[in-house]
Amino acid sequence: MRLLLACVLLFACHVAQAAKHPNVLFVVADDLNCAIGPYGDAAAITPNLDRLAARGLVFDNAYCQQAVCNPSRSSFLTGLRPDTVKVDDLRKYFRDTADGGSTLITLPQHFKNHGYFCQNIGKLFHNMGETQDRRSWSIDEVLFKGTHADDTVYTNTPPALRQALTKKAPVTESHDVPDIAYRDGQIANLAAAMLREHPADGQPFFLAVGFWRPHLPFVAPKKYWDMHNPNEISLPYPEDAPVDAPDIALHESREIHGYGGTPEGRQFTPEEVRHFRHGYYASITFMDAQLGEILDALEAGGHAEDTIVVFTSDHGFHIGEQSLWGKTSNFELDARVPLIIADPTRSRGHGRTTAALAELIDLYPTLATLAGIEGDLNKRLEGTSLAPVVADPANSVKEAAFTQHQQPFYGSPKNWKAWGYSIRTARWRYTEWHAIDGGEVMAQELYDHVKDPHETRNVAAKNPDVVAEHSARLARQFKW
Repeated sequence: MRLLLACVLLFACHVAQAAKHPNVLFVVADDLNCAIGPYGDAAAITPNLDRLAARGLVFDNAYCQQAVCNPSRSSFLTGLRPDTVKVDDLRKYFRDTADGGSTLITLPQHFKNHGYFCQNIGKLFHNMGETQDRRSWSIDEVLFKGTHADDTVYTNTPPALRQALTKKAPVTESHDVPDIAYRDGQIANLAAAMLREHPADGQPFFLAVGFWRPHLPFVAPKKYWDMHNPNEISLPYPEDAPVDAPDIALHESREIHGYGGTPEGRQFTPEEVRHFRHGYYASITFMDAQLGEILDALEAGGHAEDTIVVFTSDHGFHIGEQSLWGKTSNFELDARVPLIIADPTRSRGHGRTTAALAELIDLYPTLATLAGIEGDLNKRLEGTSLAPVVADPANSVKEAAFTQHQQPFYGSPKNWKAWGYSIRTARWRYTEWHAIDGGEVMAQELYDHVKDPHETRNVAAKNPDVVAEHSARLARQFKW
């Protein structure tokens, strides 16, 4: 009885302490590159991301640690780099792979341990199994199960009424259906309801919202397709692989070819390219509308002035650029992610951008610091708090960002030939490919983002001093 009373008093103490701290709304998109409104892409229609950017700080140079869902999410939700958390594919679970994984404290779990009500709606951790990480949350997770192919009108139509496909689902859909025909519409409804109903003076919350879009297949209600003029959808630039890029840096765009409606045995025609790009932008606009519903509810519930809002994506995405479709590379388009942090208590960052380098593993210590519950996190996390940058966008807290990926990724790990390790500094992206067997350097890439921001030419051979400097920094980072 005494133990029970002590536990109750301890929890009450946590709640009382947390009541002084801000709420957190943590929103994660899936496969969203930086071709969106706050980043200047005219084809993107994102009024709600623009709206969030106007009340927050846009990070122009934020990077994931591995450009595929499970490794990236396992990394930033634990605050540990992929080599530490030991998740490098779509199946592994960090509780099983990381040293001390069973006792590892995730980002939401840290907030829960400090008296927050923590809820997960949608895909936050990877969508495998019956749970994502139940111990991280105050109540059961919802709308995280299943595959992306399942989230289609096609898959949810009785088989007798479907047009026969040889693949799992169509690569695009444009049906005249309500938003809730897809998971993101359902996710937005649930998240908005929570925000409207949670007492403004109640227990502080950490609400995580994981959208499934714009991940393949490119599906959205027809009204979002209609918002884009297909004749104004540009072809990708650059269309070709970088000059002098090694073959190991590229891939066969296997993911998009797994869906019906993509041709076999030939390249996409310009019309097909425009259609698929149209679908990607329509999916973004659909996702943006769901974000708007959530932001409306944040205000209606009386939480806007005491809630830190974070918006990001697990990694970037190619839509035909550099001859690639999908993620799983070390190029800038896959490594770079959108990141907006809106902290209503720090007005200097409102409506501003920062060139400061940031990594997704920085989110854990950043949010803990902004919420005033950082404790001894520096002893167990590998990211760096971005709070000084949020306080003043002219500040910088790191000189480099690191991304890594293996090739060829899809299929059995037995087929992996090399790991690519990439460092992004203010001017350069340098990638070094190490053989799986033996570890020798197989290839090097260097891209000059001042002269060549689209990474059209590998200039490693012409800049040996830059290569040597960045290679040494990779060696120090990855402890070769």
